[in-house]
Amino acid sequence: MLTLGGRAHGGFCDGIRRRDFLKLGGLALGGLSLPQLLREEARAGVGSSNKAVIMVFLAGGPPHQDMFDLKPDAPSGIRGDFNPIVTDVPGLDICEHMPRMARMMNKFAVVRSLVGSGGAHSAGQCLTGYTDLVSKVQGGRPSLGAIVSKLEGPLRSDVPPFVGLSPRVGHPPWANPGDPGYLGLAHAPFAPFRAEGGDKKKGDNPDSAGLKFDESVIVPDRLAGRRALLGQLDQFRRGLDLGPALQGADSFTKRAFDILGSRRVFDALDVSREDPRLRARYGIGDMNLEADGPPCCMDHFLMARRLVEAGVRVVTLAFGRWDTHSNNFSTNAKRIPKLDMGLSALVEDLHVRGMDKDVSVVVWGEFGRTPRINPQAGRDHWPSVNFVVLAGGGMRTGQVIGSTDDHAAHAKDRPITYPNVFATLYRNLGIEPSTTVADRGGRPMSLLDDHEPIRELV
Repeated sequence: MLTLGGRAHGGFCDGIRRRDFLKLGGLALGGLSLPQLLREEARAGVGSSNKAVIMVFLAGGPPHQDMFDLKPDAPSGIRGDFNPIVTDVPGLDICEHMPRMARMMNKFAVVRSLVGSGGAHSAGQCLTGYTDLVSKVQGGRPSLGAIVSKLEGPLRSDVPPFVGLSPRVGHPPWANPGDPGYLGLAHAPFAPFRAEGGDKKKGDNPDSAGLKFDESVIVPDRLAGRRALLGQLDQFRRGLDLGPALQGADSFTKRAFDILGSRRVFDALDVSREDPRLRARYGIGDMNLEADGPPCCMDHFLMARRLVEAGVRVVTLAFGRWDTHSNNFSTNAKRIPKLDMGLSALVEDLHVRGMDKDVSVVVWGEFGRTPRINPQAGRDHWPSVNFVVLAGGGMRTGQVIGSTDDHAAHAKDRPITYPNVFATLYRNLGIEPSTTVADRGGRPMSLLDDHEPIRELV
């Protein structure tokens, strides 16, 4: 890895070797070579709409019956500890720990009858629309971000079309920002936090761990090194502009340098530039409950908005670890309000800025939780039914779609599948869901097997 502020190396006229210059490509892509990625992107034929998607993955399986599908009339061993509260949408009640969203549910749509989960503890199905097993059999289904990168390309030359904010965690399938699959490295996400540190170690009993919330400005602190690096990059670039150092570099290396030194991308990640009052509405810092899952990083919601505003087409983030086999209510009484705060601020901000028609927001997890509460006050895995929350994208919000039975165990009416959600998102992006892309063998592969969007939303 190149050290810009340390001892000079031989090679270029300013003492920096071309080989080390090319290594700059690994700084922001978790070890991938950015020049290589850009070359493959060109071979893939990416081209140039301001439409975007922000995808929030709730790792571990959020409890649908404790958040958006409460059953207050169910028996005590099923209904849980949380009470429903009314929202500004008649007939749509949600959890008492989401008062901010309750006041603006007209800007959200809730699907209570999401079915078809493969049951894997993985972000894969929420990123691709396919179970991990099907994806593997079919050669690696690309994530939505990779598809959009392939079909739409970058909006600006110095801004990647696809950014994944998920950090490394102890259970890697929860930290997947969106694999490119058979589309290749040209469409991998720009992942600024993937290279920081190693995987965390899984605790013996993470659900019983104490809750810790750091009120400090955690992400900007992490960016302090990047701020110093950018200053060195600027100095380095001024030297290059005055000398012949780049004369032998191809256009992809030059564009890689443009992205790494881009003020646009760096500024989007630096949330300290926002009005402090707006940052306060989004929330500041991390709440980290368990070592093997993602933290509740409040800053990622604001980063996501800033990134799409800068020209990124798809942003993915993982928020919290929701696998509550024990202490479901004590932990979620602190976790759910963080989601309420960040998500409500994001959607409100998109509306204030006039971005709500162009930017779709989708929030979901890999499956739901069991209707019956276990002896450890937890809920176990339940792939039979789940929820998804959507906003923006010009969709018809302020409604609830589908329902479950009296115990929130099964879809009662209007079952919605993961491909239905993806078809809706593709439609919002201006992409026909029946579009095909070629796999590694050149075979045409449909984006989805089910091309039907959710008709109530479009």
